Amino acid sequence: MYTSRSIKAALLGAALAISPLAQPAAAETLRVIRTNTESTLNVPMNRAVVVESEIPFAELSIANPSIADISSLSDRTIYVLGKTPGTTTLTILDANGQLITNVDVKVAADVTEFKERLRQILPDEKIEVRTANDGIVLSGTVSSTIRMQRALDLAARYAPERVSNLMTVGGVQQVMLKVRFAEMQRSVSKSLQASLATGGSVLDGDLGLELGTGNAAPLAGVDAVADKLGAGAGSQGAILFGFNAGGLEVGILLEALEAKGVVRTLAEPNLTSLSGQEATFLAGGEYPVPVSQEDGAITVEFKPFGVELNFIPRVLDKDLINLELEAAVSSIDPSSGVDIGAIRIDGFSRRETTTTVELRDGESFAIAGLLQDDFRDLNSQVPWLGDIPILGALFRSAEYQREQSELVIIITPHLVTPTRGEALALPTDRVRPPSEKDLFLFGRVASDSRNLRGAAGEVAKQDFNGSYGYVMD
Repeated sequence: MYTSRSIKAALLGAALAISPLAQPAAAETLRVIRTNTESTLNVPMNRAVVVESEIPFAELSIANPSIADISSLSDRTIYVLGKTPGTTTLTILDANGQLITNVDVKVAADVTEFKERLRQILPDEKIEVRTANDGIVLSGTVSSTIRMQRALDLAARYAPERVSNLMTVGGVQQVMLKVRFAEMQRSVSKSLQASLATGGSVLDGDLGLELGTGNAAPLAGVDAVADKLGAGAGSQGAILFGFNAGGLEVGILLEALEAKGVVRTLAEPNLTSLSGQEATFLAGGEYPVPVSQEDGAITVEFKPFGVELNFIPRVLDKDLINLELEAAVSSIDPSSGVDIGAIRIDGFSRRETTTTVELRDGESFAIAGLLQDDFRDLNSQVPWLGDIPILGALFRSAEYQREQSELVIIITPHLVTPTRGEALALPTDRVRPPSEKDLFLFGRVASDSRNLRGAAGEVAKQDFNGSYGYVMD
């Protein structure tokens, strides 16, 4: 029974396979106006295509009317309108209900106008445009990130939220940033102080006299005048003279001090990063700071100090670079510290800046500058006595102090590419450890590296002024 049923099924399948109805007409029976005849009909979205059939038809059918709409203009002409991106099937039948052909109707975004606009806006860029399902695919290599973004923005106008980016950015995409911190501090101070001391007795010893001004004021006692007029600890120049008038001794001390100082600070950190990636640099240390908790316990937090540099470079167009930069120079300042119980916490002197700039390769920009001028003038005297002409100078002192500080931060970006390791020089290449003979017999702490042979010798001869690690374009 099962064998008879199997034979009948096989015969039925063979009959269907050789039936003329199962053989669709060839695709050559369909001709698309303005294009070649093909089995797949490409229709732009929101555009219409008119096709002609070489065989008269009687019935048309579209599988998904939401993708494409059809209507017959005659028994040989078909009007096809693309509605939404996608693929559907158009079926054509003759007057006898026989299948003439099936046509795949593919509706996609119209990229013809988009390609033309893209060539006008970016004529030098090799960008390939394709359609995929209901979107646009962009591929190829562009010269910069900003031009790639322009292509994506234009594509979004033709296919909103349906743009696939397969483009890559060519050219140099690594940026080395050179930052120079330059600070100059100048200070000038001058001081002139007069002290008067007297001691002894007058009127045949009937009247004792003790007097002191300036440094001698706290010691106005029965001490000797010389002891009262001891020069201050910070005095660099002092003149002491005096005289006796009977039992009265008089001493005058003149102290003058002039100080000048210059402090120069220079730091040049160099750091390299890929376009769009953050890079961090710290040359310094960490200072422990005690922190009190709610339960009374004390924990230690470490505060970094030294030369700090954080930046994010973005290569916009060829050699145009956008920089998000944070730079700082800090140091421990014991003079601004505080005492908390038995714990001494030092303060910090910090100069920092945060900014965003655009520069071209090799250009420099002064991103921060500070000019500070502090002036102090102090005049102290004994009331009334200090106002006496000429003699009043013995009863007053004057102090003058001026401090100037200048700070400039300059940045310079460079587009760089890696190079071979043999072409790079290290600061240690110019210093060679001494031999025991050189150290103990001749007292040399370093050997002469100029006599080295081979690659190490060639590297040792190089000058180390400038940047290291990369080759400038």
